[in-house]
Amino acid sequence: MNDCVFCEIVIGRQPSYRVLEDEYAVAFLDIAPASPGHTLVVPREHARDLWEISEVAHGHVARMVHRVAGLLNAVFAPEGVNVVHSTGEAAWQDVFHFHTHVVPRWHGDDLRVMWDSLPAPSHELEKVSERLTALR
Repeated sequence: MNDCVFCEIVIGRQPSYRVLEDEYAVAFLDIAPASPGHTLVVPREHARDLWEISEVAHGHVARMVHRVAGLLNAVFAPEGVNVVHSTGEAAWQDVFHFHTHVVPRWHGDDLRVMWDSLPAPSHELEKVSERLTALR
């Protein structure tokens, strides 16, 4: 896709700060980092989101995410890490090429929790569970 900035980064037409890459995925620094080392991992092959990426390609991205997290741990020794993916505008996806954020975390880094929800009543969880397991 020639209008996809991440496809352009993958093929080298747009600049990036690459951290790791292999034949299936590319990891590069986020240009608006939530913390030092905040890295994006994308598949080389374009897929819009989680619903479009193949299971095999998603596995390749997951392996690269694991490698990036290890590299970030070795270099920055963070106290934690967030691995975040968003599919769809409602979930805050803003670049429509599948990508996963790997964000090193430290106590007091001032990043906020994505949601603050209350426990659901058991009868609601039971209904949702029934709907989901009916499609297996």
